[in-house]
Amino acid sequence: QVQLVESGGGLVQAGGSLRLSCVASGSIFSIDTMGWYRQAPGQQRELVARITSGGSTEYADSVKGRFAISRDNAKNTVYLQMNSLKPEDTAVYYCNVERLRTFQLSYEYGYWGQGAQVTVSS
Repeated sequence: QVQLVESGGGLVQAGGSLRLSCVASGSIFSIDTMGWYRQAPGQQRELVARITSGGSTEYADSVKGRFAISRDNAKNTVYLQMNSLKPEDTAVYYCNVERLRTFQLSYEYGYWGQGAQVTVSS
């Protein structure tokens, strides 16, 4: 069984920074694309950023230039550095693994973390 555990959320003033981390554990041989999504109250879950195993990245327009996604493949960990935070960034942030390969060399899809609350005060 694979688990994703997030850390690093919290309360910050507008203009501040936070760094989220997500560690994947379990029967993992390799992970393809990892990403971060967020969901604000009354809103749908949306993509924030994603990164392939080779390091290619994709960002939502609303966070380009302010957020940076990175990963450590050896540690099965993905990070989200969030700078110049705005009140509209307030949401629960979820880590996602799109596809991974187990030690049995089978593929598994669609793992989610439990969510980390990020609150930005004005």
